[in-house]
Amino acid sequence: MISCFPKPFKLVLLKLHQKLKENTMNTNSTQKLSISTKILIGMSAGFLFGLIARLSGLTTDINLPHYPVTFYDQYITTGFLEVIGTWFIRSLKMLVVPLVFVSLVCGTCNLADPSKLGRVGIKTLLFYLTTTAIAIALAIVAAIIVEPGVGAHAIAHDYAIKKSPTLVQTLINIIPENPIEAMTDTKMLQIIVFALLFGISIALIKGKSGERVKQFFNDINEVIMKLVTILMNLAPYGVFALIAKLTSRLGVDVFKQLGLYFIVVIVVLFIHGLIVYPTLLRFLAKINPITFLKKMRPAQLFAFSTASSNATLPVTMEVNTRRLGVASTTASFTLPLGATINMDGTAIMQGVATVFIAQFYEIPLHLTQYLTVILAATMASVGTAGVPGVGLITLASVLALVGLPAEGIGMIIGIDRILDMVRTAVNITGDSVVTCIVARSEGELDETIFNDPDAGSEFEDVEFPQ
Repeated sequence: MISCFPKPFKLVLLKLHQKLKENTMNTNSTQKLSISTKILIGMSAGFLFGLIARLSGLTTDINLPHYPVTFYDQYITTGFLEVIGTWFIRSLKMLVVPLVFVSLVCGTCNLADPSKLGRVGIKTLLFYLTTTAIAIALAIVAAIIVEPGVGAHAIAHDYAIKKSPTLVQTLINIIPENPIEAMTDTKMLQIIVFALLFGISIALIKGKSGERVKQFFNDINEVIMKLVTILMNLAPYGVFALIAKLTSRLGVDVFKQLGLYFIVVIVVLFIHGLIVYPTLLRFLAKINPITFLKKMRPAQLFAFSTASSNATLPVTMEVNTRRLGVASTTASFTLPLGATINMDGTAIMQGVATVFIAQFYEIPLHLTQYLTVILAATMASVGTAGVPGVGLITLASVLALVGLPAEGIGMIIGIDRILDMVRTAVNITGDSVVTCIVARSEGELDETIFNDPDAGSEFEDVEFPQ
């Protein structure tokens, strides 16, 4: 397959493959690369691959009307790279439903104290809603100060507005009519509720029958986690394809569009991720935030590549339990819930976008409207699917509440994919921060594992038959 590429592309692909292959075969080497380093190599190679295509004129700008389709566009970008990248994302999504269901059942049925479930649930929900409210408040304040929408010019993009479900409808839909259908349609809140009820029922069964069922799910959970490890070892190739495709189609010029809006969102995302979260960890969880951020790199890189909290969930679970030392009984509840309702990065985008669109259309917003945006965006995160681009759907409902035209979304959609990747990394980091805080409060955070820089590394290796 590699031999059919032009020479510059062959060099990039061969270098990536050779580096990863040498590292995989040399499992006993002290210089063995970590999973996060391998993913970084894949991302860098993908960016270089796409940039070569962009600079050599082999691909065209998809933002141009009636853009001509080149050979590279047809067979490489939407062919080879599309297939590999899509396989990677689909393989991750393949694990989401079984992972969430089985891990939640295991976590619930293994609870020694059934009352703990309600206590942990209230803590988790309150922390998630609080961090989301802080995130959007920071975003609105930053956008008001910088004024990214003043003097902006619209970019022509079509946007089909989809209706976002109301909070009442979301609450009604929490209880599944058919749990099998909920799993088929990946309705995460319904899956979570059914898994919790199923796990509680197992916990209430006394005797050998309850123990047999409990052990069965624990064994299945081990199998799923090993499957996650296998996919993590194949991740550099999938990440390479995703980044190469993105760079080939959008190029570096995408950063020039709506630059100020882009910068404001990025800066607030970094403030929230590198200042707010570490502060919470230091004072509430009493752990080293630097160590936390270092150990979160694999999950953050996955999130950045896939732009999907749900697709990243298997990796986030493994990082929290095996690298950070969070007990699976806590992580199996807080992380799936966070991937469903905790969208701090998305809330930041919505806050900046709301102010940006208001400034662009010269529509003044009052204090009560800003407070409405904070409340609406916080509540809109509940039940929002953790998939790429879903933030634009909930943004339409937020804009409607304060009387702003939803057509303004068309101005930002062109660069939203890049921002979506960054804010997804913030989303899953927030999930893990709250998980560590809740685990600390419940005495289920193993500091020995957390402080061990090599913790979890023994689970990363998979010896494939040569």
